[in-house]
Amino acid sequence: MSEPRSAPTVGQVVLGRRLQDLRERAGLRREEAAKVLRVAPATIRRMEMAEVSLKIPYVVLLLRAYGIADTEAEGFVALAEEANKPGWWQRFHDILPDWFSMYVSLEGAASLIRSYEPHFVPGLLQTEEYARQVMRSGALGATSHADIDRHVALRMERQSLLTREDAPRLWVVMDETVLRRPVGSAQVMRDQIDRLLEVSTLPNVTVQLAEFATGHHPGTYGPFVLFRFAVPELPDMVYSEYLTGAVYLDARPEVATHLEVMDRMAAQAATAQRTKEILKDLRKEL
Repeated sequence: MSEPRSAPTVGQVVLGRRLQDLRERAGLRREEAAKVLRVAPATIRRMEMAEVSLKIPYVVLLLRAYGIADTEAEGFVALAEEANKPGWWQRFHDILPDWFSMYVSLEGAASLIRSYEPHFVPGLLQTEEYARQVMRSGALGATSHADIDRHVALRMERQSLLTREDAPRLWVVMDETVLRRPVGSAQVMRDQIDRLLEVSTLPNVTVQLAEFATGHHPGTYGPFVLFRFAVPELPDMVYSEYLTGAVYLDARPEVATHLEVMDRMAAQAATAQRTKEILKDLRKEL
């Protein structure tokens, strides 16, 4: 059988969907594809759903059965070999929950990341000390200082995607509560506001603040992140986190609802320029 692993990379998700598309174009059912490999139909389903790693010999046999030309098959196999390589974040496997490993992979592959956060500055925009304070407050005595340092190191390394050559667009809406509720000392908060002002100058980053004065808005039910990708095999996806895990949504009605809410919040929140002025005023209060 193909080998399971903690969480798929985006590359494995994409190739799994491509395998399904090639099988369906060839007019084969999963049961017929399974006979080619002499495995159970569930194995074909798991390969297509990226629930297992892609065994290269299996991939070669399936592509041949699907009538794929040798030159095209070679390219597919090369992509599968690359997709099977562990992501850089796997170096943090000792502290990275399975449900968040997928998030880091999606984050790195997205062309657009839209985030709503009612409680904390989003991880991609946090300073190191702010992140450490957030980690400590959420550890509930179950996480060692060494593990917290590892979590912070992972968070800081994730932030490099904002300045890479093919950086995604990041569009964040935060509640005013995020900056009104202290995290750590006044200096920690001042440094965090400075970081927000600094990152707001990046051409691919938009930060908006939902002020108390604007009243209730449709996103107050909880934080969520919406991912959009350049590859057609990956639909828009929503990530919503809770205390001990997270859910990933890609059904069109659910994603469309979250997108509409995000658009309405962005229209209601302070503009990016107004947000910069608010941030400067808040910093003076600290």
